[in-house]
Amino acid sequence: MTGNSFEPVGDENRGGPDETTRIASPQTPVDHPPEQSSEPPPAPEAREPAARLLWLLRRRGETVAAAESLTGGLVAAALTDAPGSSAAFLGSVTAYATGIKERVLGVDADLLAEHGAVDPEVARRMALGVRDLMGSDWGVATTGVAGPDPQDGHPPGTVFIAVAGPGAARPVARRLPPGLGERSRGEIRDATTRAVLVALSEALLAGGIPRP
Repeated sequence: MTGNSFEPVGDENRGGPDETTRIASPQTPVDHPPEQSSEPPPAPEAREPAARLLWLLRRRGETVAAAESLTGGLVAAALTDAPGSSAAFLGSVTAYATGIKERVLGVDADLLAEHGAVDPEVARRMALGVRDLMGSDWGVATTGVAGPDPQDGHPPGTVFIAVAGPGAARPVARRLPPGLGERSRGEIRDATTRAVLVALSEALLAGGIPRP
């Protein structure tokens, strides 16, 4: 699964302008860094999204934190499984309950009451919240329905991920493809984990999230 398979999500359902910023596709493969880099790419056996992402973050001297709902800690586990994670990964919040999204991550209570936890703006606020809470350069977030039952009127496979970068640029939110709902609960969670790692790698390769 690549970043190009995601559906960017804006604010068309809120009556406002669509301010979604697309994360550019990488111009060069992650495993072929610019010549000025003295650090080699990950070994061939470590060419997984987490290892690539950590390598990119270390190369830039930047850090990331994760806010997880449906993935329940899988993003943090993927990052800490990779060598060198302590240099770039600060920590995570498993905000599985809606109330934790509000109390710990600062997601607006009115937003949660009106739209529920499965919402692109909620994903954005989660990414911002964990970035600010942990003091990291980047924040990533996952929220959605892994199944087997619907949640807040959303069928299984309805998943939003978000990336918040340094500064005041608007976080990027993406919706995973609708066909994800045909997979098992575990497959949905694994696909979401991979998707958010790839999304941040794309942002880093593109030089960060451009301002709208």
